[in-house]
Amino acid sequence: MTKRGYHHGNLKQALIDAALSLIEEKGPTGFTLSEAAKAAGVTPAAVYRHYHGREDLIAEAARQGFEMFADLIQFAYDKGQPSALAAFEATGRAYLAFARKNPGHYIAMFESGISVNRTPELALAANRARDVLEKAAADLSQHIPPEKRPPASMFSAHIWALSHGVVELFARNTGATAPFPPEDLLETGIGIYLRGLGLVPPDE
Repeated sequence: MTKRGYHHGNLKQALIDAALSLIEEKGPTGFTLSEAAKAAGVTPAAVYRHYHGREDLIAEAARQGFEMFADLIQFAYDKGQPSALAAFEATGRAYLAFARKNPGHYIAMFESGISVNRTPELALAANRARDVLEKAAADLSQHIPPEKRPPASMFSAHIWALSHGVVELFARNTGATAPFPPEDLLETGIGIYLRGLGLVPPDE
């Protein structure tokens, strides 16, 4: 990547792209802002015009990741319609697909230690992704009487945690050997959980 050809907006994306590569290679705390500048082909002074430190750059990568993630799970949710169960399960599969395809973004979002409340823009993007999952969960529980209905925010958070666990243990080349494909582990885990809550009928 060279210094020529930058205009408004390009430099920031070049820095994000450099940070994502470094995050994948060295982890979120394994590089400096100067290294990101070098990888992007610019001077450190140019970086500091946009970011005060490495954490600000990672936060921007996380914000971008949450925007992409929200778009993906919204697409998965819409594609699963009109079946509430198909839509809900599709968001879980989309989570796994996103983590595999975008490891740098995923790490920035969930493993960097950067709070989603670091900036209003990051919080907004993270909340948009969460809202899609909660909407899918709410749709799935509509047939249950309100007094017996589990909070959609609770069981969507449980599924989010289950998805994250499958990603961390079996879909990120951590060395752990999955007894089954990660997609199957996630799908059966979601099924067992939803049946336990009475959200889907038991198997015949």
